[in-house]
Amino acid sequence: MNNHSNFELWFVAGSQHLYGPEALSTVAANSQDVAEALDRSASIPTKVVFKAVGETPESIRAICLEANNALNCVGLIIWCHTFSPAKMWIGGLGALNKPFVHLHTQYHRDLPWGEIDMDYMNLHQAAHGDREFGFICSRMRLERKVVVGHWQDSEVHDRIGAWSRAGIGWRAAQGAKICRIGDNMREVSVTEGDKVAAEVRFGYSVNGYGVGDVVAFVNEQSDVDVDALCVTYSDEYDVVPSLSKGGDSHESLRDGARIELGMRAFLNDKGASGFTTTFEDLHGLKQLPGLSVQRLMKDGYGFAAEGDWKTAALVYIMKSMAEGLDGGTSFMEDYTYHLQPENNLVLGSHMLEICPSIAAKKPSLEIHPLGIGGKEDPVRLVFDTPPGPAVNATIVDLGNRFRMVVNEVDVVEPEAPLPKLPVARAVWKPKPDFKTSAASWIYAGGSHHPVFSQALNSEVLQDFAAIAGIELVSIDRSTNVNELRKELRFNDAYYHMNRGFSFAG
Repeated sequence: MNNHSNFELWFVAGSQHLYGPEALSTVAANSQDVAEALDRSASIPTKVVFKAVGETPESIRAICLEANNALNCVGLIIWCHTFSPAKMWIGGLGALNKPFVHLHTQYHRDLPWGEIDMDYMNLHQAAHGDREFGFICSRMRLERKVVVGHWQDSEVHDRIGAWSRAGIGWRAAQGAKICRIGDNMREVSVTEGDKVAAEVRFGYSVNGYGVGDVVAFVNEQSDVDVDALCVTYSDEYDVVPSLSKGGDSHESLRDGARIELGMRAFLNDKGASGFTTTFEDLHGLKQLPGLSVQRLMKDGYGFAAEGDWKTAALVYIMKSMAEGLDGGTSFMEDYTYHLQPENNLVLGSHMLEICPSIAAKKPSLEIHPLGIGGKEDPVRLVFDTPPGPAVNATIVDLGNRFRMVVNEVDVVEPEAPLPKLPVARAVWKPKPDFKTSAASWIYAGGSHHPVFSQALNSEVLQDFAAIAGIELVSIDRSTNVNELRKELRFNDAYYHMNRGFSFAG
């Protein structure tokens, strides 16, 4: 994944020539101070670079066009320090294809009550200029995030930081390649979708490959590299005796290592950011990829099972957003429930492929039978997930639009050990409660394959949905099923009138 320190947010201030060159010089100096303070903030993962004071329609359009062509620029922070007549912004904003956040602040936190005069009033007019700028954004129907508060406040830094991570996710999606190894799981609906519409909307491409394309790379891996990788496994995980060197199943571990090396080589050859597999198409592989998928996800690749390319792309995007934060991000599935009264829980897991970035402690490397796929017993990492807040997110294709569904959850410790469940897993309480959450998710058409993250919060995902221009359905502590159903009906009407049923993006 890309290092966030390579990315930049460009800070652009708005002003005009009405008050003369001395005022413009002060605007530039103040803006430089604000940009440098944001750049130093630990909450903002990118660089913040002061670029310009927009004084004329020509200068504003020029900086917007420059931003469009700057690969390391993930978005703009715009602040209208003084009154900035909004017609000056029409050409630039109309040409801008990067996301932007509107920072509504002012240079001095407190009014100098005993010293304030008209010169001070004329210079510090963000209360005036930002409202003018806000109007033209609304008039042009431009999506943006508005952050309000003094530029030294930590809350302001947090809001911009969340938005910047969404911008990083959007940047990651542009040009990303998802390899669909095999096809969709037969007869399953939610994992299907319009790949052309997805590329139009999100910027990533999805292309299919036969499992034989991967097998060719697997078969090329040397015994020396396979043995070296098995040593790495021994260093990083608690390997059960049967898989250790000399154990009865050590050859299965070597098969798993060979698959990992081959899949890495294949994905590297294709320049891929993510991939899918399906247990219904494994010809030429000795076992269903489990350990290899887990380790590839840990290294930042997007993944989803059963051909679910939308979720694989979202895993990659969310991992890109979360880089540098505590907590992990993984492909997940709402597998089964604990319906004890007053203590409803969800057990999330999958057959094999849960990312060890969400492990509470050192994973155990094990081998167990798998009654699906028709192959040899696969190796896999087994672990529990630590307690704490998390989110589940999914993107579904509704035919005329994409919808993101986000549910806030609290991970809890399992009520008892799970000695006979040989898979990685997480147990959580969804917000606001299990019944409301499950009903709301089902009414919204959310997939059974969410992306689970203990690194990101719902604000980042809300910002990403806004940048991507897709519908967002949030399920949190304030959700009411009846109100959510009304929201869904209103959304259907909005998207019908706004884009028409024929639009698939």
